[in-house]
This record gives sequence, C-alpha cells and structure tokens, in this order.
Amino acid sequence: MSKSVFVTGATGFIGSRLVQNLVEQQYDVTSLVRKGKESHAKSQKIIGDLTDSNLKIPIENTDCVFHLASHTPLEKNKKILEKVNLDGTKNLFDKIKDKTKSVIYVSGLGVYGDPGDRIVDESFPYNPNTSFVKTRLEAQKYLEENCEKVGINFGVVHFGDVYGPKGWFYEFLVKRLLKNTFRLPKNGEYYKGFVHVDDAVGSLLSVLEQNPKKESYIVADSTPTTFRDFADFTADQIGAKHPKSVPVFLAKAVLGGDLIKLLTTSMKVSNKKISEIYDFKFPSYKQGIPNVISELQSTGLLQ
Repeated sequence: MSKSVFVTGATGFIGSRLVQNLVEQQYDVTSLVRKGKESHAKSQKIIGDLTDSNLKIPIENTDCVFHLASHTPLEKNKKILEKVNLDGTKNLFDKIKDKTKSVIYVSGLGVYGDPGDRIVDESFPYNPNTSFVKTRLEAQKYLEENCEKVGINFGVVHFGDVYGPKGWFYEFLVKRLLKNTFRLPKNGEYYKGFVHVDDAVGSLLSVLEQNPKKESYIVADSTPTTFRDFADFTADQIGAKHPKSVPVFLAKAVLGGDLIKLLTTSMKVSNKKISEIYDFKFPSYKQGIPNVISELQSTGLLQ
C-alpha cells in the first residue's frame, strides 16, 4: 500500500517539483492549492488558503504533511508575513493534528543568523537576525512543540539557496545577466550554501523515508562558494558579462532590508548529516548550473 502525503506550497518552485517526484514514486499525494492555481494532474487537490480559519482539509491517516507554504522575504509587510508564515502554520496544525503521523517543515539557513567564520551544522544554535526569519522560526517551534504534545513525529529541513530552471535563479539571475542588469550587493563576496532543486527534493524524500521523530537537517551542496563566483560561473555558462556590484543601501531600497541581510550574510555549512541518508546528484554548483542551463534550453526559456 502506497504512503499518503499532504503538501502545502504545492505549486511553488520546490513544492511543485516535490509533488512531481512523489507522484512518480507512487505516493498518494494531496496538494493544498490556492484558487486559480494548478497542481500536478495526478495529485488530489484541495483548494484553500492557510490563513482561512474555515479551511477544510479532508484527509485521514496521512503518513506525512510537508509544510512548504510561506511568503518570501520579498514581502516587506511584517503583518502579512506573520499572518501567512506564523498564523497560517498554526491554522494548518489545528486542521491536521489528528490526521497525520508526521510533519516535515521546510525552512532556510537564515535561522542561524550570522555565524562569522564558523562552519554551521545542525548543532549550531539558532540566532535569527531578521524579522522574516524570526517569524519562520517561531512557526517551526510552534509545530515542534505541538507535534510532541500530540505524538506526531516532526522533522525540519533548512535549505541553502535552492536554484533550478524556475524561481529566483531564472527570474532574478539568468534573465538579468542576459540583459546586463543584474547587480551584486557588497560585490558578492560572501559565502553561500547552494543546492540544486533536484537535490533539495531528493533530500526531502530521504528525510520522509527516515520518518524523523525530532530531527533537523541542513541541505546544501558540498561546495560552499561566494555569490560572486556563483554568479560569474552562471554568466560564463550563458555567454553573459560578469555582473557589476551595487551599494547595499540601494539594494535595500529595492528589495528590502531583510532580504539583503539574508543575501549578504556569509555562511559556510556542513552537509554531513544529510549526506548520510542522501547522495547528492550535484555535489557542486559547477555540475548543477550546466544541468539547469540545459533544461532551460530544452524548454525554450533560454535560446
């Protein structure tokens, strides 16, 4: 009998890829989809919004709930962020607390704040330094504490910067590199933990199979690199010029302080723990980016 899985954020960049892989591996998948959005044809669809107190989630005895739905730090309104990312999470838990065996929460590396030169692993203390991440961490702690109270297994996955043929990599980097309009705050001289979307999804499936009782995982590839080197390598792959830099204060005016702080905080992480249960397809961005460029070309998004 196949396992049943419920996914929030199922039409997002990572969520849609996750649903596709779950379906391909014969999971019984149900997706929470906002009105007007389309989910995978073989996934059952529940139309609704996490912030709706009258939301109905007609699932029973589900093996796992993947909670990916979230506003990004591009949203500058703190009240909206709290309503969706925190209150929405609380509302979700209220609807599924007697309907699932486990919950896997997906977040980012921002929970660790600014680690300086130290290598971050799962034992590193949380120290968020933006309002966006503080709200996300509050939601995580709420789920962890309340799952424990009612006997639901809980796991959290902290992703590095996930890149692929959709999302920020294509919309904000590739398209702007081609137009020579992409600019790097602080010249891009800060380390990031990147991860190909296929490895992000593969890691989630591996965590699912582990059925974690109370575990956290950091997911990034094995090659910490500066954003400058990542952007320059991408430019080389598409025949574009290397990007210039932009003063931080100008970047903040356009994208907001939280996003720029998250972007320009240097962070090197260890993926030792996740590597014990998952083998990365793309252990380096130098393998992953050419794969993404090839996919963009095959779909006509990049000539």
